[in-house]
Amino acid sequence: MAELAKSIADDIQTALDKDQLELPSLPEVALRIREEAESEFVSAVSLAKVVGDDAGLAAQLVRIANSPMFRATRSIDDLSQAISRLGVDYSANLVTGLAMQNMFQATTEFVDNRLRQVWRDSTEVAAWSSILCKRYTRLRPDQATLAGLTHCIGILPILSWVEENDNVVRDSMTLDRVIDSIHPTIGTMILRHWNFAEDIIVVPEQYQLEDHNTDSVDYVDIVCAASWLVHKDPDQSIAEHSWARSACLSRIGFDPEMDELELESLSADVSEVKSAFH
Repeated sequence: MAELAKSIADDIQTALDKDQLELPSLPEVALRIREEAESEFVSAVSLAKVVGDDAGLAAQLVRIANSPMFRATRSIDDLSQAISRLGVDYSANLVTGLAMQNMFQATTEFVDNRLRQVWRDSTEVAAWSSILCKRYTRLRPDQATLAGLTHCIGILPILSWVEENDNVVRDSMTLDRVIDSIHPTIGTMILRHWNFAEDIIVVPEQYQLEDHNTDSVDYVDIVCAASWLVHKDPDQSIAEHSWARSACLSRIGFDPEMDELELESLSADVSEVKSAFH
């Protein structure tokens, strides 16, 4: 099985090297939102005009602005007011992430189920990334959220290849081996293709590296810690895990021996953020 997985991974890598593996494009609405956000004339009103073209995204953004996550004292139902409350950069990054949800769908049940699972995991990592960033660092929570949502984006073209070659991969274990071996490299290629910020581009390739070393906390640290917390053994306390004393958590300032009340508070905030993506 390991040899089959390596053979498939080599085939996909060869297709990638020869430009025969099509990298996914950002949804049109996300491209327009990012273009508007980068304009020197951008405002809450101008960004609202672009976001408003997608009623679903507009409704999600208003709901987020009214959520307890932002400790709002009064409810609003106007999109431009919601963007003013969140901030233009935060709104643009959040909507970019929300717009990607439709990319995680396929026509075959096997691939579609896997894509939906990847999206669920990514939203949970994104939620933890946002809260860890906000609670412990001076990094931008919106950038951390986007880094969490895209840390496994390299899985998309792999699953597209599998869907087109459905006679090659027939079991989840082989697929897992293929994904684990090459999705980080492809993910970084995609984010560079999308012209994301460099400190987010490097996340897919580096968030799983045990020897990631940096002078100060970065988004790799945030996503790495978030991924650990999402996939931790529920029967063990955080302090019992092998990664509990990692440099990554130390740079963040996360205490693996925190009391239950603080952990519950963190988890509640994570649930608030996660609900925005569903």
